[in-house]
Amino acid sequence: MKKIILIFTGGTISMKADKETNAAVPAMSGEEILRLTPGIERIADIHFLDFGMMPGPHMTPEKMQELSGLIRKKVEQDGFDGVVVTHGTDSLEETAYFVDLTYGGSKPVIFVGSMKNSSELGWDGPVNLIDAVHTAISDEACNRGVLVVMNNEVHSASQVTKTNTHTLDTFKSMDFGPIGFVDNNKVYFYYSYTKRQHLPAQDADSSVDLIKCGCGMDDRLLRFCVDSGAHGIVIEGMGRGNIPPKMVPGVDYALNKGIPVVLVSRCLAGKVLDDYGYEGAGRELTARGVILGDNLPGQKARIKLMVALGLTKDLSQIKDIFEKNYY
Repeated sequence: MKKIILIFTGGTISMKADKETNAAVPAMSGEEILRLTPGIERIADIHFLDFGMMPGPHMTPEKMQELSGLIRKKVEQDGFDGVVVTHGTDSLEETAYFVDLTYGGSKPVIFVGSMKNSSELGWDGPVNLIDAVHTAISDEACNRGVLVVMNNEVHSASQVTKTNTHTLDTFKSMDFGPIGFVDNNKVYFYYSYTKRQHLPAQDADSSVDLIKCGCGMDDRLLRFCVDSGAHGIVIEGMGRGNIPPKMVPGVDYALNKGIPVVLVSRCLAGKVLDDYGYEGAGRELTARGVILGDNLPGQKARIKLMVALGLTKDLSQIKDIFEKNYY
């Protein structure tokens, strides 16, 4: 049997409804979750540790860095064949992507959560956890980067995002779909995502801000981010990667101070490209020095910029990290 480590970080999978408020709160340790997941011990040689009992919004870049280091240690030093991480779904895609960028190993690392807490009918935690372990022991899961397993689907961490506040099939890879499925306790892979990156940063720079565009916005938020100490800024622009013209002076304000500005789209799918040439459009922004963020949503582009800044402050190198092999 393969030796698998389960790292419990919290999230809805660890929650119960509070008796007084009937609101879901963290309540169960990893050991308690495993007791409610019958048969998991027959799949692999299961070990576990409790990293925390954090709701998804309580995760921080510093905790992500600590978790990534722990995963590397468990694989490289302690000899585990795979890692499964339980996580709150609100920020699961961000932590999974952070680990995907910084882990760099070949052995499977699987992130998993649940959309229902253990007090609800149809709690999806146990079946998702079992599917995750089946994926972690699969030889085909090696060398695929960090994966996310939810609702019987297997997704690449770099592509998956939470799309719905409550449905069980909330995790989607909007551009390319899942790379595999779990069916009858067996994992089937259909393709590989080939643009995986490894950025071996020892520390990430969490001073990165995210601004979403809307009609008629000006540059006040951009200037505030710069003046309050941001080391990087991600803009979720409109459409193909365009912003209202009154925001452009704020972009210049950031770039003139050596602060990288990464542009992505607020659209649910598709990559940004500088093929429009009017004021505030992508061609004008890239000519100023704005970096294109491919098809990443804002929250993931922010994670990537944090990790990139942990490696270098050189704007040309950061541009290569985001654009080389993508444009």
